[in-house]
Amino acid sequence: MTDLLAEGITVVENIYKNREPVRQMKALYFISPTSKSVDCFLRDFGGKSEHKYKAAYIYFTDFCPDSLFNKIKASCSKSVRRCKEINISFIPLESQVYTLDVPDAFYYCYSPDPNNASGKDTIMEAMAEQIVTVCATLDENPGVRYKSKPLDNASKLAQLVEKKLENYYKIDEKSLIKGKTHSQLIIIDRGFDPVSTVVHELTFQAMAYDLLPIENDTYKYKTDGKEKEAILEEDDDLWVKIRHRHIAVVLEEIPKLMKEISSTKKATEGKTSLSALTQLMKKMPHFRKQITKQVVHLNLAEDCMNKFKSNIEKLCKTEQDLALGTDAEGQKVKDAMRVLLPVLLSKNHDNYDKIRAILLYIFSINGTTEENLDRLIQNVKIENESDMIRNWSYLGVPIVPPSQQGKPSRKDRSAEETFQLSRWTPFIKDILEDAIDNRLDSKEWPYCSQCPAVWNGSGAVSARQKPRTNYLEDRKNGSKLIIFVIGGITYSEMRCAYEVSQAHKSCEVIIGSTHILTPRKLLDDIKMLNKPKDKVSFTKDE
Repeated sequence: MTDLLAEGITVVENIYKNREPVRQMKALYFISPTSKSVDCFLRDFGGKSEHKYKAAYIYFTDFCPDSLFNKIKASCSKSVRRCKEINISFIPLESQVYTLDVPDAFYYCYSPDPNNASGKDTIMEAMAEQIVTVCATLDENPGVRYKSKPLDNASKLAQLVEKKLENYYKIDEKSLIKGKTHSQLIIIDRGFDPVSTVVHELTFQAMAYDLLPIENDTYKYKTDGKEKEAILEEDDDLWVKIRHRHIAVVLEEIPKLMKEISSTKKATEGKTSLSALTQLMKKMPHFRKQITKQVVHLNLAEDCMNKFKSNIEKLCKTEQDLALGTDAEGQKVKDAMRVLLPVLLSKNHDNYDKIRAILLYIFSINGTTEENLDRLIQNVKIENESDMIRNWSYLGVPIVPPSQQGKPSRKDRSAEETFQLSRWTPFIKDILEDAIDNRLDSKEWPYCSQCPAVWNGSGAVSARQKPRTNYLEDRKNGSKLIIFVIGGITYSEMRCAYEVSQAHKSCEVIIGSTHILTPRKLLDDIKMLNKPKDKVSFTKDE
């Protein structure tokens, strides 16, 4: 709002609601090109009665169909000073993360119910259009690739995007046909890495969203006996600085930062307890804002640690051993069941945590037998939740029977320094690094178009070219690797996009999905896959 006020916008209102007329002022309409929105607009300017505003400037978030455009033209063209499509039908969530905000896509893309076919087609079309607006906003016409197996969603969506990109750049305002740019768009089905969706992550952002009830990025906490809330967002520099760090590092960092601030005032005796800081805050309004943020993050980190210490710590060792198939010493896990059993027998873990451990066990052995799965489900008494396990097969993940195909090989990262309870690296990181170094197998990752632009993600330059020194210049002229995962991405996968961009200065990774996942929500969604969807809650018009 403050940004808008600075631009001279005095009030922001919802087009669907009844509004008071302000006839001496012009109105900016920022709307999606749907008949519902356009009808609301026409009510403001149509008809014989006086118009609600002096004039209208319409900005559509997406391509406006001719039928709707003609409707506006026919009834109130005199009042419209400008009508423009600005192509941003997605949510830029972070500097390198976008979502299409269609969590329903998960159900339509992966449910086995044949009655969903038309719903699935609609949602695929809509997603393709949205992805094109992501590319348009980045001013890229990328080569489109997809992961070919085990399902065909990625290839279908990739073909749609390819077709729509071609159309979009044909009818671009400048009417110059834009050739393929030095960028790639890679589309992947969610089943490509089931492990990262259920393993407990110990980096700050991923851990907080997994363990704490953070809704709409709002974290609620208590300080001085008062309930407070804070929004975890890109504007918060401290959050951006520490969100991808391991919780152990964060817990060292924040008190250090707090010490810096308090030493400037020497108001506390070297102790940074929360109560001493509260005293400090009352004394100095100037530091209040800085400290408030740090108190928020300290509370957040302490909340995470309380959960971790109570029962997650024991789980993590088991999870890491199952996920990697080796223990902390690098010894191969010989009997995965023996690793799993202590978690299942423990009274400290809830059903979700046990289900996550069982899934990691099944993923680690690449599927199991029906009788083994039945036995596990009965032992843990999760008969009602068994679909949280079985329905993974609709994502192309082997559950029952054991898969005959070997598991895809992973990069050896044993030399990289990690914390013992955080040895797992999300699969996406291998994919990003291989894509940038041009090492993705073209059979497994085919292109849609016949002649994609030359891909030089690693930014290798010939000796004759002068190397550029400015990092930002590099970014601007460098290549972009755009990732889209059908069915949600995890916070740890988002982190990988930043890490890989940091390591490869010549290529910026932009990662996105239908929505952002947390393990519990995903398990709830998986459980629903084989249930009928009462009504289609997603159509282009809503």
